Amino acid sequence: MKKLLPKIGLGLVAAFVLIQVIRPAQTNPPVTGDLKAPPEVMRVLRKACYDCHSNETKWPWYAQVAPVSWLVTRDVNEGRKELNFSAWEGSEPGRKLKKLKEIGEEVGEGEMPMAIYPPLHPEAKLTDAEKTLIVEWSKQAP
Repeated sequence: MKKLLPKIGLGLVAAFVLIQVIRPAQTNPPVTGDLKAPPEVMRVLRKACYDCHSNETKWPWYAQVAPVSWLVTRDVNEGRKELNFSAWEGSEPGRKLKKLKEIGEEVGEGEMPMAIYPPLHPEAKLTDAEKTLIVEWSKQAP
């Protein structure tokens, strides 16, 4: 057993090194129609939402290390697909209304930002006042 442990350890290290070759595409496409909102709303959205819900993602160092890179990239791609502030102005009015309602509900219920995000990005933790600001803004028509 003692001779097997170093081999297992070496195998795990080799596997970790090899998976670094599998690099997901971490892109920031052009901004085509950024959201227009009051400055205080934009400040909160940029600090807590834009990394996953815009084309202005700030890719942290740990997003370069597999397998975490795969998870972060997947979350950003799914976030952009669900709601992308960088393409907001090109969205249909009905979609904007629906998304505004969802933003208010999810922020108000504490579902957004995702629970895993603020511990790694403390600036994204929303205060009660910021939550209220976003909820009230979301009730307005685009």
